[in-house]
Amino acid sequence: MLSLGSSMLRSCEGFTRREWLRAGALAPLGFTLPDLLRQRADASNTRPRAKSCIVVFLFGAPAHQDIWDLKPNAPSDVRGEFRPIASSVPGIQLGEHVPRIAREAHRLALIRSVSHPDNTHTVAMHYMLTGVRHVRPNTNPQNQPSDFPTFGAVLQKLRGSPTTLPAGISLNSPANQVSANNHIFPGFFAGFLGNAFDPLFVPQDPSRREFQPFPVAEGEAQARLLERRPLVAEIDRRQQALLNTASSRTLDAHYARAFDLVTAPATRRAFDLSMESAAVRDRYGPSAFGQGLLLARRLVEAGVSLVTVNWARDDAFWDTHADNFNLLKNNLLPPFDQGFSALLADLHQRGMLEETLVVCLGEFGRTPRINPQAGRDHWAACNTVVFAGGGVAGGQVHGASDRLAAYPSTSPVSPEDIAATIYHALGVDLDTPLYDAVGRPVPLCTGNPLTNLFR
Repeated sequence: MLSLGSSMLRSCEGFTRREWLRAGALAPLGFTLPDLLRQRADASNTRPRAKSCIVVFLFGAPAHQDIWDLKPNAPSDVRGEFRPIASSVPGIQLGEHVPRIAREAHRLALIRSVSHPDNTHTVAMHYMLTGVRHVRPNTNPQNQPSDFPTFGAVLQKLRGSPTTLPAGISLNSPANQVSANNHIFPGFFAGFLGNAFDPLFVPQDPSRREFQPFPVAEGEAQARLLERRPLVAEIDRRQQALLNTASSRTLDAHYARAFDLVTAPATRRAFDLSMESAAVRDRYGPSAFGQGLLLARRLVEAGVSLVTVNWARDDAFWDTHADNFNLLKNNLLPPFDQGFSALLADLHQRGMLEETLVVCLGEFGRTPRINPQAGRDHWAACNTVVFAGGGVAGGQVHGASDRLAAYPSTSPVSPEDIAATIYHALGVDLDTPLYDAVGRPVPLCTGNPLTNLFR
């Protein structure tokens, strides 16, 4: 069948209809067709190097001006309590409570001019983890089947997986799926692609001694499980009417996927952190976050395309409306500094960093001015996103914020651009169409990749 979605219509010069329209729409702003030609040439000259991606999602949204983009000359009610320190790159300073990350700054690209309009956690998470703004941005929506798919789901759909493991895996995930009020957040799921493409959610805490996401025992217990598979097949065969429905076919696919996962030795090895030495585990730190990053490294080694390591929602997550500086100094930044720096160094030492894109982000930034509770509130107008590996040249800063870290002052970057950069690094054609539940083509990405980040 021939599909003619608008994003697939190309001129004889090879440009999409979307790009011609974009060039025309931006001409009054000084962006002309030669600019578009130059941008496409830059993109074509940047060879994708990443085979996999680790997305580090700091649920709750960290204060960018206390970690990545300090303003020591701002008024005291803006600059806060922390001072900047030198990093491994002359001229780049980071916050004093991430000294280990500062020593890895030569591997980092700091995007200090990320901006979008959504100050609500739910829609902002959807935006940052999909690259598409939620269709109801002024609400506080729950996850819906019509949502745009998250990065791991897209890769599962477009690439599948050459191994038993799925292409997308989400660690420390239940805390980020469901809030205290049983509110299932958008942005973590496959959306209109269908739940068969949802990332594999791993709810267990990888720092716990009993961590075992696939607790099927070897030997006799696994043999009993294998014996039951023909029984399940017989029951299914006797219920043909039920099996003819779309929902039951999807359910059957989930059963098959789960069965393969729990019985595959390679899967169990990939998740077995006991195979790492005590020294390596100590290097990442004892937190769920640190051990989740170590597990992410093991999973990309095993062939997983995209692993999201979520900051588990607990009593010390990044939504610091009150007591911001105490929480950052004593609860949040120590495990973050240890785990994230260990991941970068470990990937480099193993020769994996060039082929593994690492992206660290939250859903938005936090207010320039400190509130009466010594906290910072939601602030989507400016934020910092960090890239490393996957062909990204380290030791650089893209864009800048103003003197209060309130708004981009140069080179504003949107969530669409962040998504485009991720897909570009992974070699995914940005004009690839996705199809919704009724077969309508939907553009994968409308942003522009930050090709200047790459070597």
